[in-house]
Amino acid sequence: MSEVKRFATALFILALATSLVQAQQRPATKESQKPTQPQAAVHGFRDVSISPDGRYLAWLGSRAQNDPSKPHAQALYVTDLHSPTKSPRRVTAGDGKTYPAEHSVAWSPDGSQLAFLSDAAKKGQLQIYIVPAVSGSARKLTDLHGAVNDLHWSPDGKQIGYLFIENPPRVAGPTAAVPPETGVIGKKVFEQRLGIVDASGGHTRTLTPADLYVYEYAWSPDSSRIAAIAAHGSGDNNWYIAQLYTLAVASAQMKSILKPAMQIAVPCWSPDGRDIAFIGGLMSDEGVIGGDIFTIAAAGGTPRNLTPDIKASPCWLTWQPSGRILFTEQIEGGSGIATVDRATAEVTSLWTGGESIAAEGRNRISVTHDGKLSALVRQSFHQPPEIWTGPVGAWQAFSHENAHVSPRWGKVESLHWKSDEFTVQGWLMYPVDFREDRRYPLVVAVHGGPASQVQPSFPSSRFFDVSQFSQKGYCVFFPNPRGSYGQGEKFTRANVKDFGYGDLRDILSGVDEVLKKHPVDENRLGITGWSYGGYMTMWAVTQTNRFRAAVAGAGVANWQSYYGQNGIDQWLIPYFGASVYDDPAVYARSSPINFIKRVKTPTLILVGEYDVECPAPQSYEFWHALKTLGVPAEFVVYPKEGHGIGKPEHQRDIMKRMLAWFDKYLEAGNKP
Repeated sequence: MSEVKRFATALFILALATSLVQAQQRPATKESQKPTQPQAAVHGFRDVSISPDGRYLAWLGSRAQNDPSKPHAQALYVTDLHSPTKSPRRVTAGDGKTYPAEHSVAWSPDGSQLAFLSDAAKKGQLQIYIVPAVSGSARKLTDLHGAVNDLHWSPDGKQIGYLFIENPPRVAGPTAAVPPETGVIGKKVFEQRLGIVDASGGHTRTLTPADLYVYEYAWSPDSSRIAAIAAHGSGDNNWYIAQLYTLAVASAQMKSILKPAMQIAVPCWSPDGRDIAFIGGLMSDEGVIGGDIFTIAAAGGTPRNLTPDIKASPCWLTWQPSGRILFTEQIEGGSGIATVDRATAEVTSLWTGGESIAAEGRNRISVTHDGKLSALVRQSFHQPPEIWTGPVGAWQAFSHENAHVSPRWGKVESLHWKSDEFTVQGWLMYPVDFREDRRYPLVVAVHGGPASQVQPSFPSSRFFDVSQFSQKGYCVFFPNPRGSYGQGEKFTRANVKDFGYGDLRDILSGVDEVLKKHPVDENRLGITGWSYGGYMTMWAVTQTNRFRAAVAGAGVANWQSYYGQNGIDQWLIPYFGASVYDDPAVYARSSPINFIKRVKTPTLILVGEYDVECPAPQSYEFWHALKTLGVPAEFVVYPKEGHGIGKPEHQRDIMKRMLAWFDKYLEAGNKP
C-alpha cells in the first residue's frame, strides 16, 4: 500500500462517493503564500547498467546531454569505461533529433550489444531494439501490441526474454488510476505473460499460459529453463500468493516448485543450475522488497533460510561465480551490501552507509559477471544523485551532473530510541535556518507500506515532498516504526494483528525523544502520511490529542469495509491472520472509525478519485464523521487520479494545501 503499481476491481461506491464530494476551497494563509526556496533542477539517472565484462556503462539520463534546448528530455547513453575522456554516445532508435520514450537496457552476455525499449516506430508503443555497444544503428526486433518491460538476455546470447501484456485497457498496477468498472464485474482480467525473441532474426514466442500473470523471471545458466514468480487471476492482487515456477523453454511446460506461505521476489539461479535463490518475507507492496534470503533446489523441495537472524532486510540479490550470493539490504534507515555463503550461511558485510543506492531499480546495483566491478546511483539527504562505478565499497564518482545543486533544507540526523522491547530508528530534518534559541513546530511524516523504510534521498519536487516544511521553519520527523524494513523479519512482523498499536507507541516514543533533546514546541505538533501513513494519521488522531493538526493522504478509516472495497485484499491476510469474514474483530480493533468520537484534531483529507489501493470511500467515511462531529476538516478528491498522484498541478495543490493547513493550526514561524 505505498508508491508501487498494481490493479484491481473498483467498486460502484467509489464513483458514488467521489461524485458527492467537492474540493472545498479556502484562501491560503498569508504565510503559506510565501514561495518556498526554489530548488535547482536535479538530474536523475535510471537503468544504470555496467556491461558483464566491465567495459561499458549504459544509463538513462534525465536531460539531453547533446541538446541543451531539451533540459527535461530523457535519453539513453553508453560510454566506454576504458576511454574515460571520450564523450558518452547517445543510443536511440530514433533520428537523434527527437526524444522517443527509451529505457529498460539489458546487456548481451558478452557485452557487445545492448537491448532496450523504444517507441520510436510508434509513439506510445514500445518495441525491443538492439544496438552494438561501440557504434552503429539500432535494429528493431519486435512488432508487439501492448505493454512490454523487463528485458533479460539468455546466457547463451541467442534470445531476449520480456514480459508483455497484450493491449491492456489501462496502465497496470493498483497505484495507477483505475476507473470504476461497469457491466459484469470481475471479468476484465488481463495477464502479463513471458515471451522470448530471437536476438538474430526477431522471431517472438509466448511461453506462459494466458491465465497466468508473471511478475519476475530469471534464466538458468544453460538457457534451457526459466524460473518465474507467477499467479493465476488478477495480477494486481495475487502477487501476495504467487508461486515459484520453473519453465522448460523448448516445451513451454511449467512446474510449480514452491507455494510459499509468504511473499517472494527476485528469483535467481545458482551458477551450477542446482538451486534458485529468492527473497521471502512479509511485504506489503509488490516491488518494495524486504525479507530473508532463501534457496530451493531447482527440482523443488523445502526452501532453506540463509539469513534467519539478520538484523537487516535484504532487498535484491545475485549469485557470484564463487557460489556466494551478493545482496543489497536496508539497515536501520540506511543501505548495505553483503554476501552470504550458500553452504555455511555466513554473512559478510561489504559496505554500509546512511544513504540510498540504486541502479537497475530500487535498492539494486549492477555488477559485472565476475562480481569485481559495480555501478549504482548514490544519494543522501545532502548529496544529490550521481552515478558511481568501481569495486563494491570503493566506488569513484562517474557523473557530476548535479554538482551545481545544493540542499534547500536543514541538516538531517539519525535518531534511535527505545519503545517496548525494540530500539527504533528515524530521521529528524531541521529547519533550514535552525537556531538553538528558537522553538519550532514539528511535523511527523509516517511512511507507507507498512513494510517499507524511510531512507536518505535527495528531496526534489516529487509528489508529497515534505522536505519543503524545512524551508518554512518546521522540524520534520521521519520514523521507521515496527512493521518497517531495516531491522530484520521479527521487526517487520511486529505489527501483525496489531495495526496502529505498537507502531503508534513507537512513533510517540520517538516524538518524546525529539522533544527531550531538540528545541521543538510540544504544543505545535502535526502528523501526516500517505497510504499506510494516511491510515496511521487517521488512527493517531483517534488515539491521542497531542497533534494539533493532521493531513491524511489516501488513508484507511475502516478495515472492515476496506476489505470489500480495495483491489488488493490478498495483502491483508498475512497481516490480520484471516479474512474479515472469518475474523471481523481483529479488523475492527484497528479501525479508526470505531474510535472516531475521540477526535479533536483538525484534519485535512486527500485522495485520488480512482484509487483502488485505498479507495476514496474510506476517506469520505472519515471526513463525513468529522464533519458530523464538528471537528474542523477539509476533504479534497483529485479527479481521475489513482493511489499515486501523477498530474503536476495536483501535486502542487497537495503541497500548497498541506503547508497552508499546518501553517494555520501550528502557527508556523519561529518562536523564541
